[in-house]
Amino acid sequence: MRLAPVPGVTPVVLDTVDRTAADLLAVLHRLKGTRDPGLEVSATQAAELAHRHGVGLLAVVGHPDADPALLMAGVVPVDRPMDPGELGLHLDGPTIREVTKGETATGYPVVIVERIAATGQGAQLQVVVTDPEHPRIAVFTLHSTTGRGWLDVAGVAGRFMSGLEFSPPGTPWESAPPPGGTSGRSARR
Repeated sequence: MRLAPVPGVTPVVLDTVDRTAADLLAVLHRLKGTRDPGLEVSATQAAELAHRHGVGLLAVVGHPDADPALLMAGVVPVDRPMDPGELGLHLDGPTIREVTKGETATGYPVVIVERIAATGQGAQLQVVVTDPEHPRIAVFTLHSTTGRGWLDVAGVAGRFMSGLEFSPPGTPWESAPPPGGTSGRSARR
């Protein structure tokens, strides 16, 4: 799978749990401009979660008017190519605010689910992109613990996810090099 870099999306190194946590913590410190002791615990927990679930992407999504949010993504094999309408039938419950079906900028069917935290704090967006030609889906989860500036970070993440292109099955996860621009890691906001 290929994703083009988007300013505001900073991928984190997926190596060992400790290295992933350290890289994530460095990005969060840079974006938040603070040495909040809670960030270290959050970075470690996010790194452990990413490694436990074998995600292909862990990134921080930032926007000047928002608290940073975490984005995790992975490709999941399914029994057969799926119609996004099938996915929407299984989504309901008190935490789901909205379910939207559409198409990415690259033409893949997508289902977008916005959730609200049970505690009333924070927000989560799950995006499922289906590959109509192969039995697999790409699942993205964007999570903000505070929800401050949620629409701004969700917009940045949406631009990033909308550029997804599935690679031939068996190809490792990759990020496309920027066409003469800057990567999401080094881009200024």
